[in-house]
This record gives sequence, structure tokens and C-alpha cells, in this order.
Amino acid sequence: MGHTGYIHSLETFGLVDGPGVRFVVFLKGCHLRCQYCHNPDTWSGEGTAWTAADLFNHVRKYKPYWKNNGGITVSGGEPLLQMDFLTEFFALAKQDGIHTALDTAGEPFRQDTAYLAKFDALLQVTDLVLLDLKLMDTEKHRTLTGAGNENILALAQYLSDHHKRMWIRHVLVPDITDDEKDLTEMHRFITTLKTVDKVEVLPYHTLGRVKWEQSGIPYPLDGVPTPDEEAVKKAEALLHTNEY
Repeated sequence: MGHTGYIHSLETFGLVDGPGVRFVVFLKGCHLRCQYCHNPDTWSGEGTAWTAADLFNHVRKYKPYWKNNGGITVSGGEPLLQMDFLTEFFALAKQDGIHTALDTAGEPFRQDTAYLAKFDALLQVTDLVLLDLKLMDTEKHRTLTGAGNENILALAQYLSDHHKRMWIRHVLVPDITDDEKDLTEMHRFITTLKTVDKVEVLPYHTLGRVKWEQSGIPYPLDGVPTPDEEAVKKAEALLHTNEY
């Protein structure tokens, strides 16, 4: 019997979540409560139920549009909360020669034996990991997201040690994730990783604010502006994004 996943939404022609044209699957459920989250409607676990096989049969119809360098990206929410479903779905994709990318914030990662056995099985059918690094200071990270970052950094190290290609992504929020010292430390950490192909700075935007309001949740970054081009370039220089 196959695994059932709970889906928030599907994007048929994604252009920013991995190489080439992507079919992006957004899963439900996330333990983090990031103050700048643009998908707070993914936090709860209820969503449209799909079996891995049914979802794959739906998605693969778009394969001609992906050409040589596109494929499937699974995002969220937090995909690692539905790891059994995700592994089965990606295994079907790899059997069909499709490139797979996992977009994760890394919070569920644990280093116990049972978890790592499942995680290693997922890595075998994952071509690329898009890893969101928010802050290096764990207490500031806890204030921003509700959780520390130790296991997230451990995930990055684990991916490097196990030769898994990754893109590092950093959401730039004025006066919150743009601290020069923290960005310098983040760059130093990234240089210790052996499998990073790209580092991206993603400017904070307020497009998700309406979802907070629709959910009846006070928007915590009320009044925080989007970063200007100069701020983005400064962060890119501190993270040395042109080196990857």
C-alpha cells in the first residue's frame, strides 16, 4: 500500500525553485513559525490527500515542458514532515529519469539511527536540496522562527558529508536577517560545506500578509519594508554569492 501525502497546492511552471522549469508540489505542515512566512496557510497538516502514485501520474504529464534541465521540486510547508510519502514520490520520479529537488528549512532533521535510515533513503532519490538558512545566531533564530538552528546546521553538514548537492537560500529581512556579523558568519559556515552549488539571497516581500489576515493571525512584521537593491547587493557580497 502506498503512502498518502497532504498537499497544499501545485504549481505547474515554477521557475525559481531549482534548475530549469519545475513542477512544484507544496506540502502541508510546518513546525516553524517564521515571522516572514508567506505561506502560513501551510502550517496545519490538513490538506488535499494524494497517494504518491496518483500525484506522480498527474505530475508526469508535464514532463515535456521540463526539457533537459527541469524536473520536480517538493516544497511546503516542510516536506520532511511527510518523509515516507516524499521518498515514495521521488522514487517514482527517479524511475522515470526525472530530476528531483527538495526545498526544506531543515527543522525536522534528527541524528538518531531510525530517523537517519529514512533520511538516507530519501537522499538516494533526491538530486538537489534547496536549504533555507535564516540566521546563524541560534537565539535570534528562535525569536524569528520559534526554534533553534542547531539541527538545521547539522543537516547542512550531513548533506555535505554525504556528497549531496545543495543550494543555500537566505531570505533578507531588513533589521532582522541582514546583520553584517551574522551574514559573515553564515558565509564562513557555507565555506566549510563541500557540495554547495549556489547561494541565493531572496528579498523579503509582503505578499503573504493577506494570508495572515485571512487566517486571523496578527502579522508580526507590520511596518517592515522590503529590502532595497543596495541592501540585497550588500548581502550578496557578504555571502559571496558570485563564488558558487
